Amino acid sequence: MAISYQKLFRLLEEKGWTTYKIRKEKLIGQGTLTALKNGTGGLDSKTISRLCEVLNCQPGDLMEYVPDEK
Repeated sequence: MAISYQKLFRLLEEKGWTTYKIRKEKLIGQGTLTALKNGTGGLDSKTISRLCEVLNCQPGDLMEYVPDEK
């Protein structure tokens, strides 16, 4: 996958967001969260906007482009 969400997971941890709290507050759905962790999914613009609002950040703070190895 060309987009990595490791920045998102680090930011959530720094701000004290546990998996339980993420699900309880409906910040990210369980299926989406699992797909992000497995590297098989992505986020839509509505979710990115909500994350930026809640975490007080910019989209680049959540994800980064990682070129495929050739």
